[in-house]
Amino acid sequence: MRIGIDVMGGDNAPDEILKGCFAALTNLATEDQLVLIGDADLINEAIAERGIKSSQIEVITTTEVIGMNESPVDAVRTKKDSSIVIMGRMASPKLPNRLDAIISAGNTGACVAAAQLHMRRLEGVIRPGIAVTVPTFAGPIVLIDVGANIEPKASHLAQYGVMGDIYARRVLGIKNPRVALMNVGGEEQKGTQEVRDARDLLRATEGLNFTGFVEGRGVFNGEADVVITDGIVGNVMLKMAEGLSSGIFKALAKEVFAIDPTLASRLEPVVKSLYAKYDYHEYGGAPLLGVNGVCLISHGSSVSRTITNAIRRAHNFVELGVNEEIVTRLAAAAHLIA
Repeated sequence: MRIGIDVMGGDNAPDEILKGCFAALTNLATEDQLVLIGDADLINEAIAERGIKSSQIEVITTTEVIGMNESPVDAVRTKKDSSIVIMGRMASPKLPNRLDAIISAGNTGACVAAAQLHMRRLEGVIRPGIAVTVPTFAGPIVLIDVGANIEPKASHLAQYGVMGDIYARRVLGIKNPRVALMNVGGEEQKGTQEVRDARDLLRATEGLNFTGFVEGRGVFNGEADVVITDGIVGNVMLKMAEGLSSGIFKALAKEVFAIDPTLASRLEPVVKSLYAKYDYHEYGGAPLLGVNGVCLISHGSSVSRTITNAIRRAHNFVELGVNEEIVTRLAAAAHLIA
């Protein structure tokens, strides 16, 4: 398996990205290969410094970088030798030796644009969506979409339900995921027309355990295993959850230390254990479900272990046959392809 990594993407690139790649080498099979894409001088220097001599590493030279604040579509169109664009191009199904998976912690919009341009969509998929694994008090759930599609149609949302269901089953191991649609209330008449139309499409989809609408508070109370929403709401919700969890842990540590420093030291292992359960670094990256291949988008503040976990997750995604089931399930749900 060949996995491409955008070495130049993310707040901590290239150092943390490369550290994560090097750490992942010990977990790869002999036939696996990491394709490091970016500034070749920087990459080769890091390889030499660590004394790494491995046939499992290939370096691809690029001369441009897409910044986090650049317009995604314009950047993909004009920066054709950027690490994100080259990575997407190397994952094209048209190539005989295409990359099996690609990973980037760079500009999310540019990753989505490059993936859709070069990898194209799976048969039957109308619009790909980013599926994030979100840790909740009741266990991990799938939240889709979190930024790829900010104005989804009813059919897009319904397809997200099917793709999220497959991801929850195959990757998270949930046997019969409860699929719910994010709304401002649980009543039948609530929400926009698109949301109500999506509800009707989901209800008509065989083999889907659709439970209806879910409110924001229900997401963290364990009322669903797959939550469908548009890209704006999903992205805002995800970042609010990250900020809230981080703030709670910091406030807790500060208060306990102020009351009793000795108690704080005793509780430190407990706090660290809890933090690990709700730490996005553990999940590595979020797949762009619906593209013809595997594209994982990691957090902009990814560190080395984020990338190591993303490589492991990308490997699992390919082996678990997620894309093959998406094509099969959508073909059987003709009412969702419009």
